[in-house]
Amino acid sequence: QVQLVESGGGLVQPGGSLRLSCAASGSTFNIYNMDWYRQAPGKERELVAGITVLRITNYADSVKGRFTVSRDNAKNTVYLQMDSLKPEDTAVYYCHVWRSVVGGRLDYWGQGTQVTVSS
Repeated sequence: QVQLVESGGGLVQPGGSLRLSCAASGSTFNIYNMDWYRQAPGKERELVAGITVLRITNYADSVKGRFTVSRDNAKNTVYLQMDSLKPEDTAVYYCHVWRSVVGGRLDYWGQGTQVTVSS
């Protein structure tokens, strides 16, 4: 079982920056792939960025060049650096970790952290 706790959300002006953190506990961290998702009011949850166990990253087109995902296995933490924030980035951001196992997949979610971009 993996427990995830996100932090770092808040209110920021357009053009500003925030860094989200997701601290994991309860299992060996470096065997999990890690993603950040977000969900805005009235919209479906969408993948924002991900980083695999081999540190291969991927990003949604809407955040490429502005967001950076990274991980520190020694600290059991994944980060999402968000720069040049826009009002449309406003959402609840969720940390998600997963790995494949025989017969399926293990998935764990954090509780979410609110990011609001507004002047």
